[in-house]
Amino acid sequence: MSNILIVDDEPQLLRALRINLRARQYQVATAATAVAALEAYERTLPQPSAGETPIDAVLLDLGLPDLDGVEVIHRLRGRGPVPIIVLSGRSGADDKIQALDAGADDYVTKPFLMDELFARLRAVLRRPVASTAADTAVLGDWAIDLTAGIVHRTGDSARHLRLTPTEWKILTMLLANPGRLLPGRQILRAVWGPGHEERGNYLRVYFAGLRRKLERDPARPRHLITEPGIGYRYEP
Repeated sequence: MSNILIVDDEPQLLRALRINLRARQYQVATAATAVAALEAYERTLPQPSAGETPIDAVLLDLGLPDLDGVEVIHRLRGRGPVPIIVLSGRSGADDKIQALDAGADDYVTKPFLMDELFARLRAVLRRPVASTAADTAVLGDWAIDLTAGIVHRTGDSARHLRLTPTEWKILTMLLANPGRLLPGRQILRAVWGPGHEERGNYLRVYFAGLRRKLERDPARPRHLITEPGIGYRYEP
């Protein structure tokens, strides 16, 4: 049973999330301030204190009364790899990118649908705790060997798929962060270098190519997902 820490200073939302999480068989811890949230998380490190349960994911509001949520993300990231989903009324692209660059795994704008939130929560909980990529991955009908740099048809190692060096860079970065939303500017900076952060057209072209090669239905991708205006994610 996963234990979820909710950090929000809105009592009604805190109560609604607590009820809905418990109804879905999650354990729940709550905090209304940044200080209380960090203390609750630290009590589980490196091992939980008596009566405490490890925190498996954090649902975090950015507008906290004592500390900005982005700073809380930085501090949580300095303590461990716990998945973080931001819940915020800030809907601007810059706010989303700032939170994701700080280390958030996902960003949900208030008001939101509970079903969508829990789908995103299940996705981050499926992600391995370690942030390193596995040696192999399966994407649709293709098996990807990252060590050898080979993509072959599942069950037919003789049938290879050719990827360009740039496609490999993008794919490797996504596979290293399964389930995590990566800002487009972060991918552009990592693959093309500083100064290319505004070249979103590059990513649109390369993702279209990767989907044509790897997805069973490129028009309705299952694994290489776009979050318009924000970034991209790999769903295992």
